[in-house]
Amino acid sequence: MPSALPLADPAPEDGLLPPSVVEGADQRDLGVYLHVPYCRVRCGYCDFNTYTADEVRGVRRSDFADQAIAELDLAAHVLQSAGLPPRPANTVFFGGGTPTILPPAALACMLDAVRERFGLAPGAEVTTESNPDSIDAAGLVALAEAGVTRVSFGMQSAVPHVLRTLERTHDPENVARRVAEARAAGLAVSLDLIYGTPGESADDWETSLAAALAEQPDHVSAYALIVEEGTKLARQIARGEVPPVDDDLHAAAYEAADARLTAAGYHWYEVSNWATSPDHRSRHNRAYWTGQDWWGVGPGAHSHVGGVRWWNVKHPHAYAQRLAAGTSPAAGREILDAETRRVERVLLETRLREGIDRGLLTPAARREVAGLLADELIDPASAFAGRIVLTLRGRLLADAVVRRLLPD
Repeated sequence: MPSALPLADPAPEDGLLPPSVVEGADQRDLGVYLHVPYCRVRCGYCDFNTYTADEVRGVRRSDFADQAIAELDLAAHVLQSAGLPPRPANTVFFGGGTPTILPPAALACMLDAVRERFGLAPGAEVTTESNPDSIDAAGLVALAEAGVTRVSFGMQSAVPHVLRTLERTHDPENVARRVAEARAAGLAVSLDLIYGTPGESADDWETSLAAALAEQPDHVSAYALIVEEGTKLARQIARGEVPPVDDDLHAAAYEAADARLTAAGYHWYEVSNWATSPDHRSRHNRAYWTGQDWWGVGPGAHSHVGGVRWWNVKHPHAYAQRLAAGTSPAAGREILDAETRRVERVLLETRLREGIDRGLLTPAARREVAGLLADELIDPASAFAGRIVLTLRGRLLADAVVRRLLPD
């Protein structure tokens, strides 16, 4: 089952935002996230809000685009009613689930709706995630013609037994085909990898890195496998059917990824992300990490505008019912106070290549910096310049670094 929604205050039925969201809005970008909650197969490690049937308790996958457009209508009304200045979308991201399980025409309709209600900023980044088996050359051309600029393929691994453990169903050979077809369509390409799968050896990981680099993508994401409570993989580990995740192998895999990617001309810009140039960094994800504004469309999608964060009901039927009734699909929300926003900046921006301004830290946390320097977790030059930038060792221990910067 997908993970539970956070606990918070009820969201208003009309979705309206408090006047405070206007402050500083002209300094924040607006992004749009569209969560397509459907997949052909639910992977054993996944705890995302996804569903596998064409019909889920009275709602059809084919109706999703219309439901998303209805929420975009609501979004335009809410943002205008709050007094926010008109802002074109700087980024649009189709995530999931598997967005390309929908026909390209459905994604194009949703993108047109974003364009009509908000506009797209010049040079806007428009990304779709995709399973290598859920799209073909004609579909990629259609998406590019609709305005998609970037595709992120869920490669995860090039090793069949690792893919089987993850319950990924795509043919590894299709990755190369899809990358070539995406490039021919004029799309930038990102590849997503996962390391630390139970049973994955160091040689297996090197094989996957080599296969990814052979395709010369513009961007690579490499994520450590996290075994989420309630997933099929967690149950398999608990029953002893597959071995547990090995933290030492995780660390070695990360070091191998950083070394291989750096040698190939990729530069890390966030703990789990590398790009060939600043132009190929994920601007949409960066908006999350730096506290910009975004509206999340779809079941279970999260949004943030001006220090107000909310999230939608998770089930597609409940989502569709609320929109049909003319009410907001939001299930809960929270208004972040200044201290919460400061803490979240430390949590997120510490993971970025630019690091954080030392001025964000409390006096007690600033005293921790000396110890972090001694432990070689932060770069000495950055600390001298008044910032905190992680070393490779610091990236390996990022959560521990953040805990020391946020003392009780």
